[in-house]
Amino acid sequence: MNRYPRDMIGHGAAPPDADWPGGARIAISLVLNYEEGGENCILHGDPASEAFLSEIIGAQPWPGQRHWNMESIYDYGARAGFWRLHRLLGGLPVTVFGVATALARAPEQVRAMQAAGWEIASHGLKWIEHRDMPEAEERAAIAEAIRLHTEVTGSRPAGWYTGRCSANTVRLTAEQGFDWISDAYDDDLPYWIRAGERDQLVIPYTLDANDMRFATAQGFNTGEQFFAYLRDTFDCLYAEGAAGAAKMMSVGLHCRLAGRPGRLVGLKRFIEHARAHEGVWFATRGQIARHWQARHPPHRRERPSEMDRETFLSRFGGVYEHSPWVAERAFEGELGPVHDTAAGLASALARAFRRATEAERLAVLRAHPDLAGRLAAARRLTAESTSEQASAGLDALTDAERAEFARLNEAYVARHGFPFIIAVRDHTKASILAAFRRRLDQDSAAEFAEACRQVERIAELRIGTLLR
Repeated sequence: MNRYPRDMIGHGAAPPDADWPGGARIAISLVLNYEEGGENCILHGDPASEAFLSEIIGAQPWPGQRHWNMESIYDYGARAGFWRLHRLLGGLPVTVFGVATALARAPEQVRAMQAAGWEIASHGLKWIEHRDMPEAEERAAIAEAIRLHTEVTGSRPAGWYTGRCSANTVRLTAEQGFDWISDAYDDDLPYWIRAGERDQLVIPYTLDANDMRFATAQGFNTGEQFFAYLRDTFDCLYAEGAAGAAKMMSVGLHCRLAGRPGRLVGLKRFIEHARAHEGVWFATRGQIARHWQARHPPHRRERPSEMDRETFLSRFGGVYEHSPWVAERAFEGELGPVHDTAAGLASALARAFRRATEAERLAVLRAHPDLAGRLAAARRLTAESTSEQASAGLDALTDAERAEFARLNEAYVARHGFPFIIAVRDHTKASILAAFRRRLDQDSAAEFAEACRQVERIAELRIGTLLR
């Protein structure tokens, strides 16, 4: 048994209608990361200097030493960059991802954030890498970040984003009961995850519409490039919203990066571009979270990938006619969130069926009853087959039609060695008879393949009924 935890389907081909306030076509979340004073530095008790997201591309940590240039670059963000961004964004809803120790070293900036009505979410205790941090240590750091954040701002953070996270971060932060968390980059809309006994809202963030690309090898070189990328992202999502599929756009900013004058102009042009359109909702992540909770509350449902063996076989063992071994083999294979939909679970069972020997698949074909045959007349079909045949009116045939089906059934089995199989719910009585006559004279090898495809289609339709 193999369970694959990554969710590669999300909202799927038909995402929910975001129904943003006022019928907005797009929600824009401006995020200002405040990290200055919380980065790696031996003054902060860290073993080496910072090496991430600065003007020094390819910087390396300096073990046991202060890196004066690096500190100075970060200091620019607090001393100048923040205030430049504050002047530009002061009239807009902004979410601050605030590193707790950085906020503690920025009383003037925190006061300005609060005066502007900005939402201050937690960005962790320190702006450091958590990749190799033991779980207990990270849990303690999260608790300390909440405590210090509350002490500095006067209120507990409602949202969380670590950024440089570990494999445990999302689970550990979900334990804390935040309204939303953002350590994900996997969607254009919020979504819910299960976190133990509670449902956790995730508001995905972005690393592409983000000024961090000014500090990476593959990224933006000018404010014009930054503006062009933000504009194109907006235009694409705005057009999707106009077509009835409203999305969310995050814009990631850093005081020491976008706060530089040559870059700020690109951000200013983007804001002007977005404001020139109707149906644009600038919102904090907290506002987005409250809207999503009201319009799209969590919906608990049975998930095949989380079922125990007994439950799984009880629910799906009869999907392939009198052949529970198909469901058994699917259960023993890889299952995950992508198999919790009708199409996904049908795929898992179909793969198990296709891996079987020809003799095993032939046995499945032979387990199917004749259409409108003796078993149907004697009411000895499975409940699924009874319902399917009734859907096309095969339970109410005239004497002449019943005789025609009997003749075709006998001739078909004599020629091919198994009953005629068709996904009845896809057809009418007339189209079933037409297919019957056409396939009767088909080559047996080709007909075996066709019958197997029909078995898979029948299973998919049955699963769709079971997983509604």
